[in-house]
Amino acid sequence: MASSDLTPVEEAIDHLVARARPITRSQTVALTNSLDRVLARDYTVPADVPPADNSAVDGYAVRAGDLAGVGPLPVSGRTAAGEARLTLEPGTAVRLFTGSEIPSGADAVIMQERVSVCGDGITVNGPVSEGQNIRRRGQDLAQGDLALAAGTRIRPQEMGLLGSIGAADVAVYAKLKVAILTTGDELVDPGQPLGPGQIYNSNRYTLLGLLAKAGCEVVLCESLKDTREATRSTLERAATDADLIITSGGVSVGEEDHVRAVLEESGDLSLWRLASKPGKPMAFGTIGDTPVLGLPGNPVAVLVSFMVMGMPFVRACQGRTGGTGGGEWVPAGFSTEKPSIRRQYVRARKNVGDDGLTITAYPNQSSGVLSSACWAEGLAVVPENKTINLGDPVIYYSFAELLE
Repeated sequence: MASSDLTPVEEAIDHLVARARPITRSQTVALTNSLDRVLARDYTVPADVPPADNSAVDGYAVRAGDLAGVGPLPVSGRTAAGEARLTLEPGTAVRLFTGSEIPSGADAVIMQERVSVCGDGITVNGPVSEGQNIRRRGQDLAQGDLALAAGTRIRPQEMGLLGSIGAADVAVYAKLKVAILTTGDELVDPGQPLGPGQIYNSNRYTLLGLLAKAGCEVVLCESLKDTREATRSTLERAATDADLIITSGGVSVGEEDHVRAVLEESGDLSLWRLASKPGKPMAFGTIGDTPVLGLPGNPVAVLVSFMVMGMPFVRACQGRTGGTGGGEWVPAGFSTEKPSIRRQYVRARKNVGDDGLTITAYPNQSSGVLSSACWAEGLAVVPENKTINLGDPVIYYSFAELLE
């Protein structure tokens, strides 16, 4: 097969993202329940953060000019975080703690380790400069600043930032509703006995995990019978409830591969066969107005295709800004024998040995060996029509980065 018969990976991703329809449904959730949700509106800062100058350390507030050529400074007051602001009497110091408001008249804070306590006073050991150890009002966020933009996925640090501006409840997009349909009469649910020619349905659970990581809501999870009519009726039923249908299997050229055929006959098939290894027979189309992402049937192909092609589409549907990072260049600790017209995604992980940091590949790269993905920590990329020699730089994406 010529490379022109296959869609390049970047072109496929662009095709998918261009056809994503971002969710417009939104809801308000408590900040405590907002992790991994996507902000539905901009959040601006209602008041300076922090709201006042405060101490970055436990120590003593002073006026730097009072320290020139004087003996011990008497301590005229004490204030803790959350207590009312004091006024610094000239020629004295105020005992304070991390987070305490800076007393009026003070312009520096001396760390307690830099002073000697002498009765009711202190002796300063070392130079003091104006502004030292003071966190200024608004140094994190100033009133009116954009704190977080719509489309931001909320991580723990975003939860903290929202809390710092007083947002107890946040507006987020509704979760993307996804239907999972796995194909194959040979599939049996775990917990059931296997009959002749049967295997357990692993793809369902891979997809459930991937979609949970992606912050989606699974509204339907079924197996498809290997008939044209069963495939058509189930896809049409799923399209009434889901924002996205994801299938595994049924998109190749066999007589029992009905998903692709139904998309062509009863919907729209706009993408099929990619220059990707694994993942060549991936398909994309619609049933009615509902997008259908048809993943291959092999277990590793399901995982890789979703991470590389499916996640950019899901992010776009969720209204999320940003995307997969650029990976990192790391010397290869493996080699390839011959070039391929397809881009290869090699299950791999980092290894530190005598030669430093390298990327080690799992020995068996068959798309049916799911245990390789459990051993691996990411994917190394072998470009189309290229071979890799030991020590050549390769792009490596961690699984965490691909699912971000």
